[in-house]
Amino acid sequence: MSDYLPRPEHKFTFGLWTVGNVGRDPFGPPVRPAISPVEIVHLLAEVGAYGVNYHDDDLIPIGTPAAEQDRIIRDFKQALSDTGVKMPMATANLFSHPIFRDGAFTSNNPKVRAYALQKTLRCIDIGVDMGAKVYVMWGGREGTETDASKSPADSVKRLREGINFVTDYIRSQGYDLKVALEAKPNEPRSDIYLPTTGAMLGFIATLDHPEMVGVNPEVAHEHMAGLNFAHAVAQAWDAGKLFHIDLNDQLFGRYDQDFRFGSVMLKQNFFLVKFLEDVGYSGSRHFDAHAYRTEDYDGVRDFARGCMKTYLILKEKAARWNADAEIKALLAEVNANDGEFDYLSNGFTPEKAERLKAVEFDRDGIAAKGLAYERLDQLTVEVLLGVR
Repeated sequence: MSDYLPRPEHKFTFGLWTVGNVGRDPFGPPVRPAISPVEIVHLLAEVGAYGVNYHDDDLIPIGTPAAEQDRIIRDFKQALSDTGVKMPMATANLFSHPIFRDGAFTSNNPKVRAYALQKTLRCIDIGVDMGAKVYVMWGGREGTETDASKSPADSVKRLREGINFVTDYIRSQGYDLKVALEAKPNEPRSDIYLPTTGAMLGFIATLDHPEMVGVNPEVAHEHMAGLNFAHAVAQAWDAGKLFHIDLNDQLFGRYDQDFRFGSVMLKQNFFLVKFLEDVGYSGSRHFDAHAYRTEDYDGVRDFARGCMKTYLILKEKAARWNADAEIKALLAEVNANDGEFDYLSNGFTPEKAERLKAVEFDRDGIAAKGLAYERLDQLTVEVLLGVR
C-alpha cells in the first residue's frame, strides 16, 4: 500500500486561481478572505505540490503601476525560491475585464484585439522569466450569444491571426515555450468557438507554426458537452499535441463545476489516469479545480491534498488492473490474433487489396462469439472498490 504522498516527480500543480478561490459564485459573495500569491505558494508547498501556475491578473492586478508590479514579481520569485515550488505554466486572463465582454482575439473591435495581444505578450515575458515552459490559451469570451453579431469564419480567422502573431513573437524572442489551446463548449458565453479538443486539433493544423501549438484538455470542459474525456486526451496524445492537462471533476451536462479531482466520476478518471500512466505522459498534472464554497482554508488544504491523493490512488489501481491475471487473460482473448491478416499491416498495395477481396468471411460465426466485456467491466469495478 502506497503512502499516497505527492513527490516532485508527480508534477502536481495548481493555479493561483484554484487554491486562491474565495468562493464567490453567481448567487453569492466570497466566503473566504483573499490570500496573496506569496501565501498561495507557501500553502502549496505545505501540502506537497510541485508547482504553481501563473494567471497574470491573479499575480499582478490589471492596471498595477510598474514599480508595484516589479515588487510583486520580486516577492513572488522569492517565495518560489524559498519553497522550491516551480512555475511551469503561464496564462493570461482575456475574459474578466469588461473590455473583453465580446471576446479578445475574436472581438469585432480592432483595439480590443490589439490590447489582447499586448496583454498576452506581457504575460509571456513575465512567465518565461519565472520558468514557464507552456503558455495556455483559454478563450473564455471567444464566442457569441447571437450569431447576428459575428461571422464565425471571420472570428476563426482573427483567432488564427492572433495565435500566429504570438508564436512568431515567441520565436523572435528565442523563448523555449509551447502554446496549449484550451477548449470549452460554453460558459461564460452561450457558444464558444472551437468548443472541443478535437476542434482545436483541427484548427492547429491551419496555423503558421503548428509544431509550437498543442492542447490543454480539461476534464470539466469535455464533460460539459457529454463527451468522454479520456478519448479526447488519447486523440491529443496520438497527434503529439498533449502539451498540458487540466484535471478536475464534473458531472455530464452541468455548468462548469470544477470539483476536486475524482470526486464524482471515479471510473472515468480511473481510465484517464491509467492512460496517462500507461503512455508515460511526463508533463504537469495540473489541478484546475476549486474547493467547495462550504470550506475555509483548512478545507482548501484538504481539497488540494485530496486532488493529489486521489490521482495517486488511481495510479496504484491502474497498476493493479494491468497486473491482474484474470483481466490480462480476458484482454488476451479478445485481442487474439492468429496472424491470418497480418499482411494488411504497413500500408496498402494492390496485391494486398486483391488478396483481401478474395477472402470468404464467416460473418455469423464471428458474430456469434461473446466478448466478455461484462466480466471485464465488473473486474474493473472490483479493482476500484478494492476487493481484488
